[in-house]
Amino acid sequence: MTRTVLAVGAHIGDMDLTAGPTLAKLVLEGADATIVALTPGERGHPRLTPSEYKKQKIAEGSAFAEAIGADFIVLDHSDGFLADTDDVAVELATIFREKQPDTVITHWKHSIHRDHENAATLTERARFLSGLPMDEADVLAESLGDGFRKLAALPRHGIRSVLHAENWEDMEGFTPSLYVPIPDEAFYRWVSAIRHQAFARGETYGFRYIDYYTALMTTRGCLAGYPRACAFHTNQSPEITKLAGP
Repeated sequence: MTRTVLAVGAHIGDMDLTAGPTLAKLVLEGADATIVALTPGERGHPRLTPSEYKKQKIAEGSAFAEAIGADFIVLDHSDGFLADTDDVAVELATIFREKQPDTVITHWKHSIHRDHENAATLTERARFLSGLPMDEADVLAESLGDGFRKLAALPRHGIRSVLHAENWEDMEGFTPSLYVPIPDEAFYRWVSAIRHQAFARGETYGFRYIDYYTALMTTRGCLAGYPRACAFHTNQSPEITKLAGP
């Protein structure tokens, strides 16, 4: 049975950096992977207008997903103004029901960036809604909108686990409890893909994202007993896992 994993980021690039190596590993092992960005991240460039950068970000996110063998979905919410509402959660829950992931990866719930915190909350709410039974009375209720009707028309789906990726902006209270070894093939596929994103190269505000996350994988690999690893927060005791690997 093919495993399915879905990564939910507040902006294009969030999950590419933090969960990208793990997604590349899983795809190489035969899994289906999808990256969902709740906003394009269009306000993250100091010189381009939001509309200009939005086009660039969508092109970069699509190219990254294609390069690692994942699907790519970007929702049209506003960078910096991502709302923690049921309308957005229903939109995300509909994707969950359509894609039926076994595992969902998202942000940690505490962050210096409010969009990241809201993305984590929305993911948990969408997980609940995805598995919630719905019947004809729900669908016909006048108070419910078209988004809910689309969700209700799909079969319910329970998500087995939610993992929180390690992000330098989301470190308050983040405690690694799961380490995923990243083999060379997955690492180099990730590096080759992420280099095509301008912000990851440090061309927006100068932060050396690729260097940071490459060094972080080495550090986590030392703790896990592998050359490289990605760390995630779960509610479980610390462990080392290959996820889909033997």
